Amino acid sequence: MRKKVLFICGSMNQTTQMHQIAGWMKDYDQYFSPFFSDGLLGTASDMGLLEFTIMGRKRSDRTLEYLRSHDLQLDIGGYQHAYDLVLTCTDLIVPKHIRRRKIVLVQEGMTEPETTLYHLARNFQWIPRWVAGTATTGLSDAYEKFCVASEGYRELFIRKGVNPAKIVVTSIPNFDNCAQYLQNDFKHHDYVLVCTSDNRETFIYENRPKNIRKYLEMAEGSQLLFKLHPNEHVERAMREIALHAPESLVFSEGRTEEMIANSRMMIAQFSSTIFVGSALNKVVHCGLDPDELKRLTPLQNRSAAKLIAEVCRTVLDG
Repeated sequence: MRKKVLFICGSMNQTTQMHQIAGWMKDYDQYFSPFFSDGLLGTASDMGLLEFTIMGRKRSDRTLEYLRSHDLQLDIGGYQHAYDLVLTCTDLIVPKHIRRRKIVLVQEGMTEPETTLYHLARNFQWIPRWVAGTATTGLSDAYEKFCVASEGYRELFIRKGVNPAKIVVTSIPNFDNCAQYLQNDFKHHDYVLVCTSDNRETFIYENRPKNIRKYLEMAEGSQLLFKLHPNEHVERAMREIALHAPESLVFSEGRTEEMIANSRMMIAQFSSTIFVGSALNKVVHCGLDPDELKRLTPLQNRSAAKLIAEVCRTVLDG
């Protein structure tokens, strides 16, 4: 019998990463699921209380639409089979029945800064890792291998306490070939791009009007172009931009990577989009020192999905 592999998806970035890896593992039986949890979080998700997360119905429905459009086999919640391997892009939550399986963790993208919540979650096991966000990625130690974006991230995760023997530098799908975005049909060029955040939707304070005024100063007269976060309240964001920067262009849809490729400078917070800007040698203003951003930027090897699949085969077959 062919071995069975479960791919746990989530955001569209996570979902498309998993799909790419699966493309190199077609000799295994493959099943896919939107992100899920058990226990209290699972109940909260079922009650519609986690709409601001990847367990929300909106994102789950979008994931399911993508999976069905590509005729991929579904196992929502991962209960149908005793899987030989599980792939996931986050270990902030690892359901109990998944912990019994071999797991390969794949870095999703940018990790968030180490706040007080991070230090609490790292030092007190009774505090769930998810309260600190992606800053605690890798700290579950529930996986066999952890595929990461770069040597810089390998060093970062080791400093946080991740077992070095489990880390493999593979780069990550969606960020391993940023040069491809230079060839595009986006009609605007040489603007200052602002990639907004969903801080307010995830209950993190942000003074957006103040930030918009700051972005205007940073642009120094250049055209401002705003790309809104997919999880953001679009009408509110557009209303604020129209009030404080009325000459700006605003997009809620479209390929962010192509917008980055055509920009002369980009502004973001802690967003994985800054990897694209860094790989394309754009001027990037974000929450990281420029040298640190370069160290963390994913390897541009154009083969992350294939390399991750090879790691999976090693875990599956020895």
